[in-house]
Amino acid sequence: MQGIRISHSLLLLGLILLSAKDGYAQANPARRTKALVVNGKTLDAEVTQINGHSYVDIETLAQITNGAVSVEPNRIVLTIPAPSAGTPASTTAAAPPPPEGISRDFAAAAIGTLADMREWRAAVSMMITYGLVVSASWSTDSRDRVEADLSQAAVAATTQADQNALPLLRSEFDMLNTWANETLAARQALNGAKTVDPNALKNDPALEKITQCGRFLNGMIVSRSFSDNASCH
Repeated sequence: MQGIRISHSLLLLGLILLSAKDGYAQANPARRTKALVVNGKTLDAEVTQINGHSYVDIETLAQITNGAVSVEPNRIVLTIPAPSAGTPASTTAAAPPPPEGISRDFAAAAIGTLADMREWRAAVSMMITYGLVVSASWSTDSRDRVEADLSQAAVAATTQADQNALPLLRSEFDMLNTWANETLAARQALNGAKTVDPNALKNDPALEKITQCGRFLNGMIVSRSFSDNASCH
C-alpha cells in the first residue's frame, strides 16, 4: 500500500511540474529579434517578433519619423509631422537635370580667341585703309597665336554646348586665315584695287561674313547658351 501511495504522489508531482512548464511557456512566448531597415538603411534599432507579430520601440519609431512621444496617464501619444505643401508626393521620378550651357572655362578661352582674331583682322584692315606694309612673318605670328588660343579652347570644352560651339570658333578662324592670306597675296602682286583702295573693305563680302560671325560668336559666348548662325558656315 505504501508503494502505491508513493507512485500516486510522484504522478501528481509530475502533473504539477508539467502544468507549470506549460503555463510558463504561455506566459513567456518565444521571442525573435531582427534588424530594422528603412529605405535601404539599417537603423540602430531592433524589431521583436512575438507569436507572429512585430514590435518596435516607440521612441525609435518617433526618431525615424521625426516625431515626438508624450506619455499621459491613460495613453501614449506619438505625433508625426505632416509633409509640407511644397514636398512632392513621390520622388520616384526625379526631374531631369537642366541642360548644360557653355562652361566658364570655355567661355574665357573663346573670348580670348575672338579678341586675338579681331586684332588680326584690324591689322590687315589698316594695311588696306592706310596702305601700310605688313610682313608675312607678322601674319604668321598672328595665325600661330590664334591657333594656340583654339587649342586652349579645345581643352576647356567639357560640356555639350562647348563641343557644339568649338567648330564655329574654328570656322571663324578658317575664314579669317583665308581672307588674310588672299589679301597679303594681292598686296604682294600689287593689286591696288584690293589692298590700297579704302573702299575695298566696304565691298568685301568675305570680310563682311567674318565680321558677322565674330559678332554672333561674341554674343553667344557671353550669353553662355549655344546657338548657330549661317554666317559661321
